[in-house]
Amino acid sequence: MIGNDVIDLHQSRIESNWQRKGFTEKLFTDREQQLIKNYHDPEIMIWILWSMKEAAYKIYNRQTKIREYIPKKLSCSIIKLDSFNVQGVVICNENKYYTKTVITSENIYSTAAISLEVLNNIIEVEKKGIVKDEKGIPYLISTSKNKIKDVSISHHGRFERVITTSGN
Repeated sequence: MIGNDVIDLHQSRIESNWQRKGFTEKLFTDREQQLIKNYHDPEIMIWILWSMKEAAYKIYNRQTKIREYIPKKLSCSIIKLDSFNVQGVVICNENKYYTKTVITSENIYSTAAISLEVLNNIIEVEKKGIVKDEKGIPYLISTSKNKIKDVSISHHGRFERVITTSGN
């Protein structure tokens, strides 16, 4: 299972006042708030963590079929961080999701998967052949193989990304 999230940094600056009182406390765990506070660019760390949570939530939603607003139940840990890439883990209940995040001057883009093997087999695809089930969860129908695959779609501002896994 996979999930993704893209954040248009220009759009986020228009739509969100992340510096307002209570913003970080409402969305992030105490440990995440420390990461934000201690990072050289707190705004970027906010969106890194948020995109990790959103990508992982898409898997959680697919697994449980439950739609709920639970940002603080999705707890992020960063394993590796440099100026352009982040590797992390998100825990929700007993579920563990592995994440990769790419940081550019225009957007932050995270992918998540239930294992490192699946995470390393994520590919981008065109937005065609996608259907949604009764819960709104998207699937990709491969007409050549007559097969249904998990797909994740994310869009924000100027950016849209559609992913699935390679093989099978």
